[in-house]
Amino acid sequence: MSVELSPPEISYLGEDDADFFQNVDGRILNTLNPRYMLPVDRDEVKRSELHHRLLQFVFGGKNYIGPVKEALQFGEHRRILDLGTGGGFWAIDMADNFPRAEVIGIDLAPIQPRLRAVPPNCTFELCDLDQWNIPYPDNHFDFIHARSVHCGIHNYPQLLREITRLLRPGGLVLLIEPNLTPLVDGKSAGDSSSDSGLRGWLTLWETYRACLTRKGIDVTVPECLGNHLMATKSFERVMVQDGNIPVGFWPSDPHLLTVGQLQWMDYELFLPALRPLFLSFGMPQSTVHRIIADAQQDLYHPSVPLSARLHIVYASKRY
Repeated sequence: MSVELSPPEISYLGEDDADFFQNVDGRILNTLNPRYMLPVDRDEVKRSELHHRLLQFVFGGKNYIGPVKEALQFGEHRRILDLGTGGGFWAIDMADNFPRAEVIGIDLAPIQPRLRAVPPNCTFELCDLDQWNIPYPDNHFDFIHARSVHCGIHNYPQLLREITRLLRPGGLVLLIEPNLTPLVDGKSAGDSSSDSGLRGWLTLWETYRACLTRKGIDVTVPECLGNHLMATKSFERVMVQDGNIPVGFWPSDPHLLTVGQLQWMDYELFLPALRPLFLSFGMPQSTVHRIIADAQQDLYHPSVPLSARLHIVYASKRY
């Protein structure tokens, strides 16, 4: 199955907003959060869209999982908040799906489409989730969505407390975070033999986790999402769903094959995107080049099936 993406000539709000962007080792990064060192350039926007399409396949064609329609059926003003909206694809799709709801997407950098490409009930705001309070009133939103944001957050429990404040009683939160330990032949890297033939792939992920840890990021957040949410004591009906995502072209099932292709395309863009982060810790250029090149070799020519693990949690705020 072919996957259609946005045309490369699409214009993004922020192309002239120099204060929010910086060039680091040939990639464009944000200026608001020094912990978040993944790029915010066109390749990263494309990767954001790939990840969005992948999750749509995982969720059976929808943009969410859980009782979202129920959470949005009450009240005159229905509001949805997308934390770390990236390219804004989820927010735009949700605005189309729920035209009577107000959808707001916030992110570190203004890389979302210009207004002419955005539904009238969708807006985008700049906000650093790691440094500032999220600037909305208490009990303001019916549904809050956050995915793949923990690698820029040094205090994830504090973010959850802020989500709790913003969500109205009975409102729904949906959290999605990919695990940072890859799966090799169905087993986590820690359980795999060192001679699996994928040393380059495993080394890259070990290096990524080590860099995030040195920046003060808790790399165990994805597998602990449910515990973190329950620790707030503000949510009920906490549902935890973990799943393995194939990487590449090995699944025989057509649905899983499409998911695997999307995840492979995501990773193809993700590997070179790690270069600024690795270099920021003083690694020699040659070492960083070798780590990424060896991982790319394993991605292009894996000796055993590769997979990733996704952690999903949704819950309702207590009345």
